[in-house]
Parts: sequence; structure tokens; C-alpha cells
Amino acid sequence: MKKILIIADGGLAKKFLERILETGASENYFDVVYYREKTLPSKKLENFTFYNFDPTSFEKISPLLGRDYYQIMIIVSKKIDAIGTYKNIRNINKEVQIILMDRWGVELEDYRLEILDSKAVLSNRFIDFLPDMPVIAQNVGLGSGEIMEIRVPIGSSYVYRHIASIAQKKWRIAGVYRANKLILPRPTLMVQPNDVLLAVGDPIVLQSVYRSIKRELGQFPAPFGNSIYSLIDMKNMSQKRIELLINDAMLIHSKINSMKLYIKIINPTFSEQFKRLKELHSSHIVVSVDYFERRSKRVLNRDLDELDIGLIVVDNQFFNQNIGDLYDSKLPVLKIGNTGFLNLKEGVVLSSNSEDIEKESAVIFDVAQQLNLKIKLYNFNPNDIHGKNSLAEHFDNLSKLFSQKVEIEEPSKNPLIKLRYRDDILQFVPFNSKILKSNILSVFSTDMERLYFKLSNSYQLFIPMSV
Repeated sequence: MKKILIIADGGLAKKFLERILETGASENYFDVVYYREKTLPSKKLENFTFYNFDPTSFEKISPLLGRDYYQIMIIVSKKIDAIGTYKNIRNINKEVQIILMDRWGVELEDYRLEILDSKAVLSNRFIDFLPDMPVIAQNVGLGSGEIMEIRVPIGSSYVYRHIASIAQKKWRIAGVYRANKLILPRPTLMVQPNDVLLAVGDPIVLQSVYRSIKRELGQFPAPFGNSIYSLIDMKNMSQKRIELLINDAMLIHSKINSMKLYIKIINPTFSEQFKRLKELHSSHIVVSVDYFERRSKRVLNRDLDELDIGLIVVDNQFFNQNIGDLYDSKLPVLKIGNTGFLNLKEGVVLSSNSEDIEKESAVIFDVAQQLNLKIKLYNFNPNDIHGKNSLAEHFDNLSKLFSQKVEIEEPSKNPLIKLRYRDDILQFVPFNSKILKSNILSVFSTDMERLYFKLSNSYQLFIPMSV
């Protein structure tokens, strides 16, 4: 049992003492020094001893300070009393930990002194009641934001996702509060609207997690970035390729929540097409020319570092030639098809890995909603680790939540044979390391991600798995 000395005066000190007594603090011994009767709580316990004298008097407080206190707390109503009491304590004991409630802006250099700013504590408590503000634990752990409560809104991309499908790098879901009950997380637990997640981890990471959970549909290309990027190599791209790419990039820019469209031109040929491309420059379309660097790889990497890009638009040839750099960008890549963006009617999901698809489902629904596409899910693995038809259940729940039409099919035959002849689909593909493997070996695979090239003439959105 620990011995704790409390120097108390005023209404705040009385509330503090009453709070201790309410908790039934029987595990410690408390000595309380006060000099006004109104500071005393109405209730008392056996492990409390009260002394009535002025703590700024060195002669009066020094006998108490000869005791082996684990901690000393100073909660008084006047600054002169707080400073005087602190100095008396330090004149006798240089090592004991002191906690001082500060209302006046006290500045003292003492590594064994913890100053609590009462205004900051009160303002933090008020902030907790504001909507769309993260609730950070102040009196648990370090108090630096490593413990946070996050309420999951109805339109969040996290609703109806299993805990196992949520990437938790440098943070963890430690608990889920639902209907005033605590649920310990397990991989198969599905997040419901209005759940409160108890998150623990790196404070900076948790701030990003908070924004991600609060983000609702209709924001893509966020959270990856806010703008679209397309690169034109006039020397190595035909006029037809350039026109199709630019037309599709402009259409996509007009339909999704994109701030700007960046068009970078390298190896320019001084032609009518070059002149027309430059004329596209406006307040929301930025056309720039690099007259010196001829290699698309260097230009691409430099621009992605400098610009706020959330989506890269390329054609099939550029994708195959730069697939490694595009993968390393950790950004979504839209590879255009051959028939024109306006023909798209349906978003197609093909995967035997339900966890990968569940991770990127927020992006799928976001893009489909903005482009007004219905979604068709080919579910090749209905009996996955979450239980029977969990991926179908996940998509069905999201379809109801966002009023987005979803058709779910469990095919007995490979649908690629039929889909490769359609020109009105956008395939959603997890952009994982499988995509980088040789197409020659992938021919014999039954993995849907590795067979993405079978639909190379179609529009395909490659979504990085770090969503």
C-alpha cells in the first residue's frame, strides 16, 4: 500500500477528494492537509488522515514530509499557496513525485514535477463532446493520443467489414462497444454502423485511421490523393492512343471527386496534336511539358513525389511497360480499355481471395457509385475463413446501406471466357504482388488476380492493398 499526501484547498480540491472517496480507494493511505473547513468532503474513510494547517508554513509541514510518501498532490486555489507549498516540499525532499494543478501558467523546471493545466484538461473534456472529433484517453496510458475511441458512422467504408480484413499496421482494435456492451474483437467479428472502436497504437497513425473511418463514400480518389495524373510520351505513343487516353482521363476527371487533372507530356513532337494538348490547360486541367527528360520512369516517380495524386490513368501498353513503378507508387491505377469510357455499365469483381476483396470493397463501392455502375461479384470462395458466404454477406450489406445495386454469382465455370468479349465492364483488381508475376506462368493458374491480363482489352482499376 502506498502513502500519498494531498495538499487541498477550495472547491476543486473538495470535488477531487469526494471522487477518491466514491471509488472506495482502500488500497492506499492518504494524508490530507487543508486549512479551510469547506474543503473537507462530507464522507470519510479509515485510510484518510486529515491535518488542518497552512501548508505554506515550513515549520508546520516539515514533520509530515519526513514520511515516505509515494506521491504528493497539490490542489489549491491560490498561486502563491501552490508555489510556496511546492518550495517547502522540495527543500526537504528532492526526489518525491509532485503533481500540481495549475490554473495560472506556472513554469517550474523539475523532472519530478507533473504540472496539470486545468484549462487544458477542461477544454479537452469539452472537445470530447463535439461531433466528428476523436475521443482520446487523457487519464489512461501516456495521454498522448495512443488510446482513442472512434464511432463508425453509417456511411463509413469500415461498416460490415470483418476485423480480419482491416489492415492494422502500427495500431490495433482492442475492443468494440456496441449497444452499451464491450465486445472483445475476434477475426470474424463484423463492424456494424454506430459501433465504437477502441483503438490503440501510434498517435499519428490513429489520427489517419480516424479520418479513414469517418470518410464516407463519394470521396475517391481520396484517401490516396485528390487529383488524377496521366503521362503522354508523344514519341512512343500513337496519335490514336494519345487521344483515347486524354479523352478518358478528362471524362473520369469530370465524373469523380477529383480536384485537378495533371497531364504531363514528354518527348513532344511539334504538331497539331501537341498544340491541342497545350490548349487543354485550365484552372482544373494542368498541362505541363518536360523538354529534357525522355524517360517516363523518372518523370513519373518525380511527379508522384511532388503532386497530390490519388489516381493514375494509363493505357495497356504503358501499364505493361511500367508495371513495377506503378505498383511501387501504392496508388490506384486505371488502365483504360479499347472502346471508350462512356460505354461502361458494370463493375466486375473476380477473386478467390475474399479478404483482399473485402479490404478494397470501400473503393469499389465508392467508384461504382460515382460512375453510376452496378456491381457484379463473382464469388469463387463462398466457404472462407469467416464462414459460409461471408463475402457475399459483406457485399449484400453494403449494397443495402448505400443503395447500390449488387449482383452476386457463384460461378461453376470460369467467367473470363464470357467477360473477355464484353466492352462495357470495369474490372476491379487487387494491386498485389501477384500482378507482377509473368503472364506466361499465370496461364496455368486458377488465381483470378493472376489472370487479370485475360481482360487486358477491358477497363481495369488496380487498387493497392494498403487501403
